[in-house]
Parts: sequence; structure tokens; C-alpha cells
Amino acid sequence: MTTEAETVRRILTESGDTWAVVGLSNNRSRAAYGVAATLQRFGKRIVPVHPKAETVHGEQGYASLADIPFPVDVVDVFVNSELAGAVADQAVEIGAKAVWFQLDVIDHEAYERTRAAGVDMVMDRCPAIEIPKLG
Repeated sequence: MTTEAETVRRILTESGDTWAVVGLSNNRSRAAYGVAATLQRFGKRIVPVHPKAETVHGEQGYASLADIPFPVDVVDVFVNSELAGAVADQAVEIGAKAVWFQLDVIDHEAYERTRAAGVDMVMDRCPAIEIPKLG
């Protein structure tokens, strides 16, 4: 049985470096903005996903996961729990290797569906907190 800590480490070190950040916009007061900057500092390519499709941190934005014209490794979800399950399902549909639900984003049914599809997933964690711990 894989522990959550092992899954976190695997997503951050082995799943790939292209991270779609769902809910990322140019609103500097939102957590997604700072987390995306941290991911970039640690060598990840961020892909903003937001209805406005804004360019954020120098990266072209897309209105939805389905609009991204290249493979995505990890889908980092900054939407409320009520919307997050649909995003997890879309992540599986586009072939992402992992889904990451941010702090306070929790949907146990989506977690079960995503894991059953063979996709790594963590909930209620923040990669900007976890990635520096890797050392």
C-alpha cells in the first residue's frame, strides 16, 4: 500500500514537469498565483487554465484542460470542492498522470474515480509546501 507521502513524492519527482494549474489567473491575491510561481522556481512548466485564458507568469493560458494542445503531466486544482470532481474527470480524459487537489479541496468520490482510472492523486495538500521538503 502506497502512503500519501510516497504519492506526493512520486507526483513531484516522477510524474513530469508540465503542470496545468486550474483556476490560475493574474489575480496576485489568489493562492494559485503564488503556488504557480513556486512551481516554476522548482523547474515545472505551468499552464494556466481559467475561463479568461490569461497569460500568467509568461505562460499562455487556456480556457479548459481540453483546449491544451500538448500533453499535461499533472493537473493542479484550485477550484472549490463542488467543481473539483469534474476537473479530476477531465484530467483523466486528457491523459494526465496525476491530479493534485489543493488545500481545502476535497472530493472523496472524485479521488476514488481518479485512482480507479490508474491516475495518482492527492487531496488537501499544496505542492508549494511539499516541494521544498524533498531536499
